Amino acid sequence: MSKAQYRVWNISSFAWLSMLATGLVLTGCGYGLVGRATNIPEDVQRVYVSSFENRTARSQVEQLLTRAIIDELVTRQRFEVLTSPATADAEIRGAVIGYGATPVGFDTDGRANEYEISFIAQVIFQRVSEDPEAEPEVLWRNDRYQFREPYEVPDGAEAYFDQEDEAIEEVAQRFAETMVADLLEGF
Repeated sequence: MSKAQYRVWNISSFAWLSMLATGLVLTGCGYGLVGRATNIPEDVQRVYVSSFENRTARSQVEQLLTRAIIDELVTRQRFEVLTSPATADAEIRGAVIGYGATPVGFDTDGRANEYEISFIAQVIFQRVSEDPEAEPEVLWRNDRYQFREPYEVPDGAEAYFDQEDEAIEEVAQRFAETMVADLLEGF
């Protein structure tokens, strides 16, 4: 082997070994794919979602949030969502403690053409205890889970009817997506 061939082999061997060592170090440090981890114990398989309480002046907002959370849990297929807490491993319950629809954009005539919908909720995810006297184990909790999202009011005659209900439904779905992601990933 010539000196030139030896140097090329030596440099490529060094580069290959460096990449291998880096890969081993990174895998040993706990790096992994984002969104794959969960802080929920594996034995929690069946979940009951109780109807959220409404502590706001806006009617039905708790129903829309409860339904959106159930839909998101079903979509993710991580849990079996039950209609009764009797055989559940854990329960999600909460209360909507704040709601707002604030105008944030206006047209040239001064009419609102963009609003921001905001929710604040207390949410707790806890094990269902068989002993009514025992304190249930809290798996995840957020006493002021906040979510805001803008929505635009389209121009034209159809913009004059109340679109708030439709906007609340859409924002509730995204609220549920982020809340369930936070619950599963422990944020």
